Amino acid sequence: MHRARTILTDPLVLAALSILVLLGLGEAVSPGFARGDQIVRLLTVSAILGIVAAGQSLVVIGGREGIDLSVGALISLGALLAGNVMSGQDGNILPAILVAGGVTFAIGIVSGLGVTVLRIPPLVMTLGMAGVVQGALIAMSRGTPSGNAAPTLMAFVNRPLVFGLPGILFVWALIALAMWFLLRRTTLGYAIYAMGSNERAAEFTGLPTRRLRTLLYGLSGMFAGIAGVCVIGYTGNSFISVGDQYVLPSIIAVVIGGISLAGGTGNYFGVVLGAIALTILQSVLTTLQLEFWGRQLIFGAVLLALMLLYGRTRQLRV
Repeated sequence: MHRARTILTDPLVLAALSILVLLGLGEAVSPGFARGDQIVRLLTVSAILGIVAAGQSLVVIGGREGIDLSVGALISLGALLAGNVMSGQDGNILPAILVAGGVTFAIGIVSGLGVTVLRIPPLVMTLGMAGVVQGALIAMSRGTPSGNAAPTLMAFVNRPLVFGLPGILFVWALIALAMWFLLRRTTLGYAIYAMGSNERAAEFTGLPTRRLRTLLYGLSGMFAGIAGVCVIGYTGNSFISVGDQYVLPSIIAVVIGGISLAGGTGNYFGVVLGAIALTILQSVLTTLQLEFWGRQLIFGAVLLALMLLYGRTRQLRV
């Protein structure tokens, strides 16, 4: 009984069970919801959320109540920059990715410096940065959609590439493997867990915690910028608030995946399952024709419930 209870309370198991239950619920509400092509579409949407949540995971694991609320604005910025650099030309895809990822990485570094050097609480710093970026977006675009995705990028994100799966899913799989390698097989990964578990003890061992935490916010910004490139590849164009819908879900996906908001625990594979479960939940709610405010209410309730379950966990799960 104890072993069964331990398995059933494991975040990974709960996330996997949630996916199955939600698929069953969706199929019951709308026959065909769990068809193969529909599941691929859901996975495509999950990939964008999962890429954002990769950076969010690093910030949260790093501890000190780290949460990046600027990811939504940085997604919008990444989409805007990528769209304007590409201008519908396939030859500009790589420069667009480099510009979007580089600029958002730099902005993330600024947020990290505010947290580490100026000692501004992460919530305040990243929320303030989100406001600054949103203001810049309005000035750059004048409130109108700007930029167009290259046809090859749109095909890569939306159309089958291999085995009936779009290319973005293979990119997401590579990111998941890279995150696993970083966190489980590198000194940097162990340092992130150590800092998240006990920052003062990590400093006593000689870890450069300030530089490390600053880097984590930079990586969070970079992942948000890359997600912005994927968003414009998915939709074809961008607008200044396109990334807002990913802020709260990226945090919920991290918590569903078993990463403690106290820091120092969890892994990205759980976040992958969390992103998929959350995307299916969104789709089910949409199928039920709930209003936007109703969906946001449920997302908030899920986050609060999961914080009660996992947010206080201090055991290192690697």
